[in-house]
Amino acid sequence: MHTVVLTKGVPDFREGQVSFDEDGHLERGKTPTVMNPNDKHALRAALQTKVRNGGDVTLMSMGPPGYKEVLQEGMRDVYADELYLLSDREMGAADTWATAMTVATGIQKLDDEPALVFAGFKTADGETGHTGPQTCWCLDMPMITHVIALDVDEEAGTVRAKRLVEGDIEEIETVETELPAFVVADPEFEPTYRKASHRLRWKDLREETQERAEAHEDYLTVWDHEDLNLDPDYIGLDGSPTIVAGVDPIPKAPAEREATMIDGVDDPEIEQVFDELDAYAAGD
Repeated sequence: MHTVVLTKGVPDFREGQVSFDEDGHLERGKTPTVMNPNDKHALRAALQTKVRNGGDVTLMSMGPPGYKEVLQEGMRDVYADELYLLSDREMGAADTWATAMTVATGIQKLDDEPALVFAGFKTADGETGHTGPQTCWCLDMPMITHVIALDVDEEAGTVRAKRLVEGDIEEIETVETELPAFVVADPEFEPTYRKASHRLRWKDLREETQERAEAHEDYLTVWDHEDLNLDPDYIGLDGSPTIVAGVDPIPKAPAEREATMIDGVDDPEIEQVFDELDAYAAGD
């Protein structure tokens, strides 16, 4: 069974070095990047599917060339078989709609149609939660959101999932749909490996993939807008209907705590440390 996981690089806000151009657009090539934290839940869901049901996992992202490192990290996490990066200047500064159209086209160009597409429920830089559902709309697939557990029945061609429903109280509902389907993983998702055969396969896949990740560029395909036959007027900034009214820079948080350096040799200094911690050890 073939599955696709969508992932994205986001600014490393811990560094506070987020770069914007004069029009307020994020300059991703000049900003430290990490994998979007919520995508890791989608990676775990895809890995569970691969361990339990077999098949291949494709990891796909849209962004600048630096996202290759994000894909390499994802390959290690999800034990991916193939990596795809959609990247060129025409795709830059895309909003969620232009991104969804581009990513959906990339998925449709794959030689093997996926039975499942996984995505995280939102990104740390946009916080909209739109890209996954919009990509699903472009693919015309059934979608299950806020998934916390799932089982795939390949013989029946269905996926059954538990999803978190938040209202006045938190509820869990079980839903089922036909494959192919689109799954948006919730942060509460926890993979489960009930059988010994699953745990043994997980171990074998981990060892196998560590070697593959070291040579990840051998498994990487880069497509630009011409490869995808996309009109530049409908992707990137030109194809984005969203208008950003303004952007506030994110400064690096100043260190407000004072630190006292102890070399660990002077006994009176060590005694002072114990005196400081004693009150906390006592529960005060």
